[in-house]
Amino acid sequence: LTKTDLVHSFHHHIYPKTQPYISIMKLFLSFLALSGASAFAPSSSFNGQTLSNGATSGSALDMKYKVAVVGGGPAGACAAEIFAQEKGIETLLFERKMDNAKPCGGAIPLCMVGEFDIPETVVDRKVRRMNLISPSGVEVDIGETLKPDEYIGMTRREILDKFLRDRAIEYGASPINGLVTSIDVPADHKTSEAQYTLHYQEYEGGSSVGTPKTMNVDYIVGADGANSRVAKAMDAGVYNFAIAFQERIKIPDEKMAFYEEMAEMYVGDDVSPDFYGWVFPKYDHVGVGTGTVVNRPAIKQYQKAIRDRAGDKIAGGKIIKVEAHPIPEHYRPRRVQGRIALVGDAAGYVTKCSGEGIYFAAKSGRMAAEEIVKCMKGGSHLPTQAEVEQTYLKKYDSAYGPTYAVLDILQKVFYSNNGAREAFVELCNSKYVQQVTFDSYLYKTVQGNNPLDDLKLLGETVGSLIKGYSIAQ
Repeated sequence: LTKTDLVHSFHHHIYPKTQPYISIMKLFLSFLALSGASAFAPSSSFNGQTLSNGATSGSALDMKYKVAVVGGGPAGACAAEIFAQEKGIETLLFERKMDNAKPCGGAIPLCMVGEFDIPETVVDRKVRRMNLISPSGVEVDIGETLKPDEYIGMTRREILDKFLRDRAIEYGASPINGLVTSIDVPADHKTSEAQYTLHYQEYEGGSSVGTPKTMNVDYIVGADGANSRVAKAMDAGVYNFAIAFQERIKIPDEKMAFYEEMAEMYVGDDVSPDFYGWVFPKYDHVGVGTGTVVNRPAIKQYQKAIRDRAGDKIAGGKIIKVEAHPIPEHYRPRRVQGRIALVGDAAGYVTKCSGEGIYFAAKSGRMAAEEIVKCMKGGSHLPTQAEVEQTYLKKYDSAYGPTYAVLDILQKVFYSNNGAREAFVELCNSKYVQQVTFDSYLYKTVQGNNPLDDLKLLGETVGSLIKGYSIAQ
């Protein structure tokens, strides 16, 4: 056989049969860069332009529907921003802690910076290198394939959330510093336009004691996190969750210089039985943390292990803040009920393996609001449950559903034991792996179109798994 014959045979007989496995591997690779790969559908609703289908003055369309967005993180803020631009809607944005510092790695992909017009002042650090450390201590430094203008943005949630929330307020959303405690849901809310009654505590003038208040609204968007009270009120169903634990540690300047453009990920049973430990650079400190779903009571033990693994690199540091927060493990059984819709963590939009949720929170909030606004027809119609399910949920699931499903499988494969983790780290030595990984994360689309390299990657995966198991024994 000639070389031409071999290439022809590979393209027409071998490569098509390996495509399903190669596609799964590409999705796995994006986990490395702190995210699941997913379809990226650019939004045209914002990009500096306001919506223009508001009610016409002097007509029956002058009526305003009241929309309550409960939760002022990326999901709620991005939803409120869209509603606030619509003349036929009065937008109320509820947030209990306006300076909330959620325990979170804080990584955002480059596409989010552009798509959501995030200014550089919100990005603390531009990570261009990732140090990945295996259970046995093998280190792989990745990032050589990045272009000069490419990076992973590292943010502090109190800064990012405030920026997004302030922008929604500038567009006309009314902020309420309050905690929604319960919601009266009319028995016929799925078939009528009866209003919902929100019971909440409003905190004014910096007071730590809230004033009980109520408010009637026509539509509710629940963006109030994993412990969502909106989800409870609408009977969204239970779901499993992980615990994320993070310490913000101030380290000496000479040690902080190491993390100037560097983030670290540690894998191993010692730091987490089903997740990873991290050291992520912030403005003037590092975030050191871990997470788990299968052994939540041992979270502090895992946290000590990640500090020990980081060792001298953070030695002498001072813990300036300790944070813990639940992270959803899968979709809520019901994300839309009547005229109540869930977005972000409240809906369960956090990827397995990586635990990424910021981009998906912002995207789901914007997407849900856009579809609800369209269904409202300028303030003349309240969307039904079926309409929102057929628009918002259908579009979101079509774009991102496969990502969640595949990453769930991959977490079971590569986080099952230390042998699989060793294999994962070894795979990341490949420049092709690194290219596919970062492109997939930064732009939310699966990259890599070289059939020969794809087949080689499949072989390397099998070989690395075999070698990894032998190292772990």
